[in-house]
Amino acid sequence: MTALPVIVGMGGINAAGRTSFHQGYRRIVLDSLDAKARQETFLGLATLMNLVKLEQGQLVDQHGQVIEQNQIESTFGEQIIAGTLIRKIEKNHFDVDATPWQQKMTLSVSNDEKIVFETRARDLPQPVPASWQVEQLEGKKVKVTIAADLEVKHNSTRDNPIKAAGQLPTGFDPATMYNSRYQPRGLQATIFAATDAIRSTGLDWQHIMNSVQPDQIGTYSASVAGQVNDEGFGGLIRSRQQGERVSTKQLALGLNTMSTDFINAYVTGNVGTTFTTSGACATFLYNLRAAVNDIQAGRTRVAVVASSECALTPEIIEGFGNMSALANEEGLKRLDNTDVVDHRRTSRPFGENCGFTIGEGAQVAILMDDELALSLGADIMGAVPDVFVNADGVKKSITAPGPGNYITMAKSVALASSILGQESVQKRSFILAHGSSTPQNRVTESLIYDRLAQTFAIDNWKVAAPKAYVGHTIAPASGDQLAMALGVFSHNIMPGITTIDKVADDVHAERLDIRTEHYKCDDMDIAFINSKGFGGNNATATVIAPSVSMQMLSKRHGEQIMSDYAKANKSVQNAQAEYQQQADLGKYELIYRFGDGMIDENEIVITDEDMQIPGFEKAIAFSKSNPYRDMF
Repeated sequence: MTALPVIVGMGGINAAGRTSFHQGYRRIVLDSLDAKARQETFLGLATLMNLVKLEQGQLVDQHGQVIEQNQIESTFGEQIIAGTLIRKIEKNHFDVDATPWQQKMTLSVSNDEKIVFETRARDLPQPVPASWQVEQLEGKKVKVTIAADLEVKHNSTRDNPIKAAGQLPTGFDPATMYNSRYQPRGLQATIFAATDAIRSTGLDWQHIMNSVQPDQIGTYSASVAGQVNDEGFGGLIRSRQQGERVSTKQLALGLNTMSTDFINAYVTGNVGTTFTTSGACATFLYNLRAAVNDIQAGRTRVAVVASSECALTPEIIEGFGNMSALANEEGLKRLDNTDVVDHRRTSRPFGENCGFTIGEGAQVAILMDDELALSLGADIMGAVPDVFVNADGVKKSITAPGPGNYITMAKSVALASSILGQESVQKRSFILAHGSSTPQNRVTESLIYDRLAQTFAIDNWKVAAPKAYVGHTIAPASGDQLAMALGVFSHNIMPGITTIDKVADDVHAERLDIRTEHYKCDDMDIAFINSKGFGGNNATATVIAPSVSMQMLSKRHGEQIMSDYAKANKSVQNAQAEYQQQADLGKYELIYRFGDGMIDENEIVITDEDMQIPGFEKAIAFSKSNPYRDMF
C-alpha cells in the first residue's frame, strides 16, 4: 500500500502577501471576495505592511491613533493595493531611474602637459605601471606624473530599462521580526515562510517530531541564484571591486543550500533527511518530487518543502534583461502605443507581451503521509500523488523550450485520469500555468495544453497564471502556483489574467478557458502545477483537492479511523483559527532557534538495534533486512 502524501500546511510570502490561510491568493482576487473575507484581507495586509499594529488590545495606525478594523480599507486601501503585487521597483532595492554603475573613462594629456596628481603611497596600484613616475612626498604621500593616457572608472548612474518587479509588500521587513544578524533577504524570508507554514498546520511542532522517528522528518529546499544580496554572494563578488573587504559570512550565506540549512538549524531542529536540488523555474517542484517520493517509499513521514529567492539586484535584473527575457520600458511602450508604462501590467501571460517580470518570495509546504496526518488530526489541504520531471533532450539554445514538458504534463493528466477517472479531469480540473509572459512561452505552453486537451477530450480547460500578479520568483515560482491552487480549492474563485486585454492571437486557446476577469467556479477536483524552466527543467505536479482527498482517505482507512480523525481535527482547526487571527493582527512570533536546543553528542545512545537522540522521544531504528539477499 503506497502512502499518499497530503498537504497539511502552507506558508510563505510574495508580492501578494502572506501565504497561510490564502491571504496572498485573496489579495489577487480581492474584488471577488465577500465583505468578511475582504475585510480580513485588508487587516492582514495592513499589519504585514506595518501600517497598523495591535497595542494594548487596540488597533492603532503609525501615529498611534486608534482605528477600527472596518475602517482600514477606507483609510489605507489605496496604499495597500498600490504596495502589493507587481509595481515599480522601490528604492529599498535600488533606484531604477538612477542605477549605480562604474563608468570607464580615458584621461588624455592636453597641450603637451602631463597628468599629475598626489595620493597616499598605500593607494598606489600594484605593480605601479611603467609609464608612471612616482616621487615620494612627506606624510606618506606621493606625487605621480603620467605622460600616457590613464584609464579610470568613476561612479555614475544609468536609466534602467527594466523598472518593475513583484516585490514583497511595501513596509514588510522580516529583518525586524527576529534577530536576523545581517542575514540575506532570501534567508529572512525563509524564516518567515517556514514559521508561517508550521503555525498554519495548527499542530505543535514538537508533538509532530515526537510522533515519528527523528530520521523520518525531511527538509527539501533550494534557491536558484543563491543569496545575491550584499550579505551573500552579491557582496562576496562586489566587495573587492568596490574597495571593500569580503566578510567571513558572505560565502557561506550565499549558497543556494542555505534555505534548507536555515530551516533545519534555526526553525525545525531537524536531524532527518536534508535535501537540496535546483531546477531553474521548476525548483520548488523538484524538491516537492523528492519529498513525495520519500513519503511514498516510507523513508519520510513529515516533509518541509520550500524554496526562496530574493534576487532583485541590478546585476540579476541586467543579466535577465540582456538575454531579452524581461519586459522592458521600450517593449511595453511599443505594445501599448504609449509613452507612459503601466508597471502594474508588465507581466501578461498568454497576452501580447514582451518578457517576464522578476519577483521575490519564499514558499513552504508541510506534507505528511496519510496515516500520520489522520492520527494527528491534521487539516488536509490537498494531496500530491506524484510530481513528474523530464528534460528536453538535445538542444541548440539552452534556454529554449523542448519536448520535456509534453512528457510531464501528459504523465500528470494520465495519472489523474487513472486515479479519479476521465470525467473528473475533463470537467473538474484546471491548470496553474507556468505562464512566464514571454512571446515564445505563450505559444509553446498553450500548444501543449491544446494537444493534451484534444487527446483527453477536454473542452474549456481552465487556465490560471499567478505570474501576472506576483511576477516570476524563479525558485519558488511553482510554490506560488501551488498556493493559488489551494486558494481555488478553498474559495471557488478562478483567477483570471486581468493584466491582459485579450488572449493573443497566436495562443492555442480553442480548447482552453483563459479569461481576463476572475470568476466563480464549481468545486474543482484536480490542479496541475506546471513549470517550464530554463535549461530544460520541466516539471508538473498533480494536486488533488481536499474534498476528494478526504474521500480517498475514508475509502482506505474506514469509518472508525475517520471518526477519530474528525474529533482530533476539531482542536487543530481551533489552533489554526487562533494563529490566523494572530497573524492578521501582525503577531507572528517567528521561530528562530539560534543555539536553542542544541544536541549534546555525548548523550547520544547507540545500540545495535537503534539510536536515541536527546530531545526526541522515539529512537532511530536500524534496518535489519538485506535488500540484496537475492545476491547471496
